[in-house]
Amino acid sequence: MRLDGRRESTNVEDRRSGGGMSGGGKASLGIGGMIIVALLTWVMGGNPLEVLQGGVGGSEADDASPQKEYVQSEEEAALFSFTKKVFASTEDVWTELFKAEGLEYTQPKMVIYRNSTRSGCGQASSSTGPFYCPADQTVYIDLSFFDEMERSLGAGGDFAYAYVIAHEVGHHVQYLLGNIERVNRETARLGKKEGNRLSVRLELQADYLAGVWANHENERWKSLQDGDLEEAINAASQVGDDRLQKAAGGSVVPDAFTHGTSAQRMRWLKRGYQSGKLRGGDTFSVPYDEL
Repeated sequence: MRLDGRRESTNVEDRRSGGGMSGGGKASLGIGGMIIVALLTWVMGGNPLEVLQGGVGGSEADDASPQKEYVQSEEEAALFSFTKKVFASTEDVWTELFKAEGLEYTQPKMVIYRNSTRSGCGQASSSTGPFYCPADQTVYIDLSFFDEMERSLGAGGDFAYAYVIAHEVGHHVQYLLGNIERVNRETARLGKKEGNRLSVRLELQADYLAGVWANHENERWKSLQDGDLEEAINAASQVGDDRLQKAAGGSVVPDAFTHGTSAQRMRWLKRGYQSGKLRGGDTFSVPYDEL
């Protein structure tokens, strides 16, 4: 992915030296979420719709104590810069797309942390994986997650990492459009199975929105190189619920899906890239068995 000369977002807070923010809000949404250590499953802490109702949980330890200055490696510094440039791209793309719809795009924040931090949704740790917290409209990422993507999921590559960021920003787009609030209301009155299905619809739409971003990123800056799109599609395939359940050594249980199958995640990512339209990813009107 070509990003030379591109600007870095100024909406990024570096907390790798420590010093988090307390929070008691609810709802975090992750591209894959809670990485169960034994499996490193890229699935957000259980059902994301349960998180919508209950917050991320975790301890309330104070991480705001003074810390030594964090010294990053050359490789991590490059990844930090890359992350800020991709985030800046999402700001530019979504500002333009919202304006075309007669809407105003409120830019989210991003927190880069190491090991653990506090969010508006509660305590987060590196095992949580990247997630979006609607309570403070912030994306949280521990950069070590990208190393785990490559080592444990076989989903490396700079555009695969860009897809992760774009997916989380996709949740912010959903928040601004009111989709997260609507799903939260519906989930409160539904049973587990139907709640899981709403979760799948929400996650597949975030994949679609990541594809829309990729379309405009490449259209505007010609940044994609050979193999980049395939990296993102491969990453999407590695985090399908069916694939992760098999990797866990169990049987595939569709009623327990919260993010969609590998085929669905790839399909909606590609659909977003091919469409490039904000309004083209209505995963909520499609019959569930046709997603």
